[in-house]
Amino acid sequence: MAVIGAGPVGLLLALLLGRQGWQVEVLERQATGYGRPRAVHLDHEAARILQNAGIMDDLAPQTEVMDSYLWRNAAGTALLWLNGAPDVPTVSGWPASTMFHQPDLERLLAEAVSRQPGVRVRMGHDVRDVVAGPVSGPVNGTAAGESVSVQADGPGGARAEVRARWVIGCDGADSRIRQLAGLDVADHHYQAQWLIVDVRPAEPARWSPLNIQVCDPARPTTAVSGGPGRRRFEFMRLPGDAEDDFGSAATAWRLLEPWDLTPANAVLERHAVYTFGARLVDQWRRGRLLVAGDAAHQMPPFAGQGLCSGLRDAASLAWKLDLVLAGHAPETLLDSYGSERWPQVRAAIDFSVELGKIICVLDPAAAATRDRDFAPIAEAGPMPLPDPPPPGPGVWLPGDPQAGQLALQAPVGQDGSRARLDDATGGGWVLLGHGAEGSAGADPAGDLPADLARWWAALGGRCFQLTPAGPLQDSTGAYGRWFGTLERDTVLIRPDSYLFGTAAGPGAAAGLVDALRSALEGEAIVPIGRG
Repeated sequence: MAVIGAGPVGLLLALLLGRQGWQVEVLERQATGYGRPRAVHLDHEAARILQNAGIMDDLAPQTEVMDSYLWRNAAGTALLWLNGAPDVPTVSGWPASTMFHQPDLERLLAEAVSRQPGVRVRMGHDVRDVVAGPVSGPVNGTAAGESVSVQADGPGGARAEVRARWVIGCDGADSRIRQLAGLDVADHHYQAQWLIVDVRPAEPARWSPLNIQVCDPARPTTAVSGGPGRRRFEFMRLPGDAEDDFGSAATAWRLLEPWDLTPANAVLERHAVYTFGARLVDQWRRGRLLVAGDAAHQMPPFAGQGLCSGLRDAASLAWKLDLVLAGHAPETLLDSYGSERWPQVRAAIDFSVELGKIICVLDPAAAATRDRDFAPIAEAGPMPLPDPPPPGPGVWLPGDPQAGQLALQAPVGQDGSRARLDDATGGGWVLLGHGAEGSAGADPAGDLPADLARWWAALGGRCFQLTPAGPLQDSTGAYGRWFGTLERDTVLIRPDSYLFGTAAGPGAAAGLVDALRSALEGEAIVPIGRG
């Protein structure tokens, strides 16, 4: 594969593919890493994705768990209170909302990628064209005509060519790969300019609530954690702000002064004017070219879902590419990447835009009406952070209403210890049964006939049973409650932690694996709608 762009999404995708044993070339047009913060928020699913990539345990000590996100007006009246509930376990086993410093994440990803012998990162390589069609000679054992030539300008103007079976554009909002693939982008009609300011106070203090949104028509402002010891501020540009002055350090310090931050007690790490937009590709793939992350979608930052959506892209695409490259599924499997991701990203964009409409009210009378409408909502108490909707049509057990849910990750006992489920199983394709020892349907390994067992093993699938006295135990009782809610005793978990399907009784595991085999052979992959 050729991955274009060495940001977090591109590096994560390269890491996941490299861990599967594939050769990956990463081309990044910048000569060095950006090294400055952009995204600051991870939700619980994004944290789980990074856990399964071997990153999150190292990143977690460098993060700050969000307690709550308070929206208030200029007078300090609460309008909306979103509860991070750091002590309440989520389905992924990680906090609902975590704040971090992006350079920390990028450093860990780059280090992990550097340990993959099949992955090479080439900095200072600006892609100028891709050429599909017959290419003389094999590409990693692939016959001629099944590859793409990626042509780039390297350091000093040297020309470089990379030949790959698939090219994935993770190259940002102005993606060259998206343009070369001719993928159309739908504009969802939101645009506003904001001054982004990252500051490191000399005396770090715990803010409570940690994240604040000031819905003030005189200057809508965001004040959130930028990771331990850092603060991220966002100031909306108003009609009277001069364009040539608004992005200056002097303006940044002037707007920080009401927050008691000055050059005497803080370091200004970054200040830049960004135009927040809302855009989404209509298609995620054309031929051998695909897009992910900001190359596929952009959204305002108010819900903190930009990077989280990109990490979901990488997790979804990595296992699909792996199966296609390994010959376990036809190329049409890659069409389900867009059909699954499009509805989730569209919902994140719509939610972010709606939040922006609440925040960015500049008319005082309209703001007063908004405040009267929202104050009773805040008085009712903190609201839980909403989870994204399930993915769209794709590789799921037909007719199963549980398919597309995230699989629970609660502590499990293994040989007397406690571990997260994905760490205990190793992730990937997992059949998980729950019940008393020897109960029908609870032991997936004993439920697979020989031919299905061979196919499942070739896929890399593994079987586990949660039993009171077995090596994998329901340490907290969470799985007993979860399986009871599902009214099933066996689940099949995909590598991106979503449930392919659920079943109960004798033959449950065999039915699930057989249905997955049919899906991956193309019999059940019928993407519906956009993507």
